[in-house]
Amino acid sequence: MLRTTTCGALTIKNLGENVILCGWVQKSRDLGGMTFIDIRDRYGITQLVFNMDDNRELCEAARGLGREFVIKASGLVVERSNKNLKMPTGEVEIKITALEILNAAKLPPFLIDDETDGGDDLRMKYRYLDLRRNPVRNNMILRHKMAQAVRRYLDGLDFIEVETPVLIKSTPEGARDFVVPSRMNAGEFYALPQSPQTFKQLLMVSGFDRYFQIVKCFRDEDLRADRQPEFTQIDCEMSFIEQEDILNTFEGLIRTLFKEVKDFDLPEVPRMQYADAMRFYGSDKPDTRFDMQFVEITDLVKGKDFPVFDNAELVVGINAKGCAGYTRKQVDELTDFIKRPQIGATGLIYLRHNEDGSLKSSVDKFYNEDELKKWSAAFNTQPGDLVLVMAGIQDKVRKQLSELRLEMGNRLGLRDKNKFSALWVLDFPLLEWDEETERYHAMHHPFTSPKPEDIDLLDSKPGEVRANAYDMVVNGTEIGGGSIRIHDRALQALMFKHLGFSAEEAQKQFGFLMDAFEFGAPPHGGIAFGFDRLCSIFAGLDTIRDVIAFPKNNSGRDVMIDSPSTIDEKQLKELKIKTTV
Repeated sequence: MLRTTTCGALTIKNLGENVILCGWVQKSRDLGGMTFIDIRDRYGITQLVFNMDDNRELCEAARGLGREFVIKASGLVVERSNKNLKMPTGEVEIKITALEILNAAKLPPFLIDDETDGGDDLRMKYRYLDLRRNPVRNNMILRHKMAQAVRRYLDGLDFIEVETPVLIKSTPEGARDFVVPSRMNAGEFYALPQSPQTFKQLLMVSGFDRYFQIVKCFRDEDLRADRQPEFTQIDCEMSFIEQEDILNTFEGLIRTLFKEVKDFDLPEVPRMQYADAMRFYGSDKPDTRFDMQFVEITDLVKGKDFPVFDNAELVVGINAKGCAGYTRKQVDELTDFIKRPQIGATGLIYLRHNEDGSLKSSVDKFYNEDELKKWSAAFNTQPGDLVLVMAGIQDKVRKQLSELRLEMGNRLGLRDKNKFSALWVLDFPLLEWDEETERYHAMHHPFTSPKPEDIDLLDSKPGEVRANAYDMVVNGTEIGGGSIRIHDRALQALMFKHLGFSAEEAQKQFGFLMDAFEFGAPPHGGIAFGFDRLCSIFAGLDTIRDVIAFPKNNSGRDVMIDSPSTIDEKQLKELKIKTTV
């Protein structure tokens, strides 16, 4: 090794030792007769000291070092006169006896420090420099620790880690596939897996009763802060189980991760029906760090000649505790927030429960004091509270109010990143209606098992069929989801029928799986956790990009290596592909 120790290891216990350090120049300070250099590696920073009286040549060489020069420094560990107790190495410094420049460096395009002056685009272009910064590197270390904890936990429960193929068959359900042309099979294409779903089911047929994989998945969909075209899942499947077994096993995994990585004792995870999540929060991934549940007052407010309420399918609101003092400007800001195109609401009604006990509403013209008291009772308001009410089409207005609830949570400081609240959401609908295609689609995927007691509803009321499906939500983010699978060919064929597949189409796309079911498929189910999302929550980040070593931007580009890019005409000819862009 070129070094005898690292830049984060030396303490007062090492006084008098001769050491060799290697690393990057963090900064230098020239004080005339003495020069100080901070040398950095992934473990920390150590101060080097050069004295003009002891060795003029070495001191002058040190003055020539620039930021990010890679150096090798040898010397004696001595006690610092001006100690920095905020640093693990802050009580010592190295009195240098030899210096070697291993590689000079250009001035970096941004400051490589905890607080940098580089914007997102610049840092992504020079990601290899951004990864030298402590906050970004610590995110990678956190990710590593979480992956190791996952493997230890699952290995301790006899799960087997099995790699599944990356070049697979394109199937029509779910998001768009990334496709890969086959040179040896002209005109045919592989797809990159959106998940290893069918393969892990085939592993269950194979008798691998406990499988897991920390696996790359690929989806060609519009991007946002918590989406990347390639992402990582903790993918798991178990045989001879019921839903309760899955919930207990993987709640144990999440609680273990919180304890080992965050030293946080996550309480037992409560459970909520999908229908209740939508009714009380307007979301299938409610943020339960704060309350502010929905209160429906449709029957209470209709028939008072207020058209907005009289014509609404649903009138629903939230109680923003302590916000009665909001000014007209602040209420207008909230109204503008929900009118944004992304939300699409038309207006906002309020009720103030003033500190003196009086009630004031934006619709006083239509509702007298006695009627407003009924509103107040429904929302259980206290002096100082502000009720915010919206009205409209049921599903639409719930989603709109959900956005307003989260906005109020932000404004009131109720969404603390250092506070964690987990929730199981159970019994999702099996199918959801798509207005564009005018047919039902699988809410999760086509292999999700319906509740046995709801199978008869597939023909008469398909929209009311519940799935044996479950999601885990942490802080309003879905971090994992799964289901009990169909393991019977006849039921799987029935499911494909209701999804609009002909028998021939189902056989062409999924015949390999249906055939496998005829060779003794065990009852099985599983779950997949979004590993990037989980890491970002643990790191207290708003975007998953900062827990991925080399992420793409919002356009799906890697600006560092300039990808995607065109390919040589010769390659296109070999692949029998012509482009028309």
